Amino acid sequence: MAAKNLPKVFFDVAVNGQPSGRMTFKLFSDVVPKTAENFRALCTGEKGIGKSDFTLGDGRGGESIYGHKFNDENFTLKHQGKGTLSMANAGPTPWLDGAHTVFGKITEGTEVLDLLEQYGTQSGRPTAKIEIIDSGELKE
Repeated sequence: MAAKNLPKVFFDVAVNGQPSGRMTFKLFSDVVPKTAENFRALCTGEKGIGKSDFTLGDGRGGESIYGHKFNDENFTLKHQGKGTLSMANAGPTPWLDGAHTVFGKITEGTEVLDLLEQYGTQSGRPTAKIEIIDSGELKE
């Protein structure tokens, strides 16, 4: 998978209201173009939606640029290593591979991801307020 011409997006994150860094992601639009485009457009907000979980406000909501839901594109890419981006779906998911579409990977800012992991719990509720305070696309 060549890195050439693949879209790159970013998240600027804050912990308890304090800016904490930027994570940059490469999107695998060559393998899952529909899924990658959905995420890219949600990061930029250019389709009129995105940049927040505006439907439920708790991480479970959201919408796609194609409507509320869209079918999984394929399961070609696997969950390999830290920083893999995958798209959750509404079905039961006892395993990630074959249940969630992998569409990207962190390329910069793994130290920010390490920081965020410190606030994780077994229940999935972080011990601090974690926010994406800005997101967008990086043009080369």
